[in-house]
Amino acid sequence: MVDADEVETTTYSIEGPDGDSDELELPPGLIDLLREEDETRETVVGDMALVSFVQQAHAAVHHTQGEPDEEVVAIEEKARDLFEERLGISFEQATGHSH
Repeated sequence: MVDADEVETTTYSIEGPDGDSDELELPPGLIDLLREEDETRETVVGDMALVSFVQQAHAAVHHTQGEPDEEVVAIEEKARDLFEERLGISFEQATGHSH
C-alpha cells in the first residue's frame, strides 16, 4: 500500500498579466487520470482551472438567492464562451446541466 506521503508531486506556475504569480502543487498521477493520450499535463491543468471558474460563475448566476447583477451575468456568459472555444463543447454538454 502506498502512503500519501510517498506520492510524488509537481509544481505548476501561474502568472498573471501584471506579473504576479502563484504556484500549484499536484500529483502528476492525478493529472494523468484526467489526461487524454495526446494532451500535455499543462493543458489538463489549464482546462481544469477553466472548468472550475465556469462552474463558480454558473453557480453565481443560477444558484444564488435573488437576481444576479448584469455584469455577473455577462461575465458568466463570456466564461461559457471561452469554455466552448477551448474545450470544443458547451458547458451544458460537458456537465449535462442546463437552465
